[in-house]
Amino acid sequence: MPMFIMLTKLTDEGMETLRERPERIKQVNDEVSQKFGVKIVSQYAVMGQYDFVNLLEAPDINTIVKMAIDLGSRGTIKPLTMPAIEIDKLIQDLKGLAQAA
Repeated sequence: MPMFIMLTKLTDEGMETLRERPERIKQVNDEVSQKFGVKIVSQYAVMGQYDFVNLLEAPDINTIVKMAIDLGSRGTIKPLTMPAIEIDKLIQDLKGLAQAA
């Protein structure tokens, strides 16, 4: 399945929810899996411009877009989602491109 990186920043409401109910993180992960078929491969809390880094597997980019809109519309996070390409796949694709030229 395609891989995606999702960076999320908590809103003030999201920060309050996290402080009061930190287990909500796992509940949202379960909701995303059940509702969209997205697998959370790994998830990290980070310091800096974003609060969380998530590595996700999803059937396609349309699914990720719908999931990001759904999560963002809740008002607790602001997501930034990007497709991720494995380096070996990128190298293979670029070699194929160079050979076609």
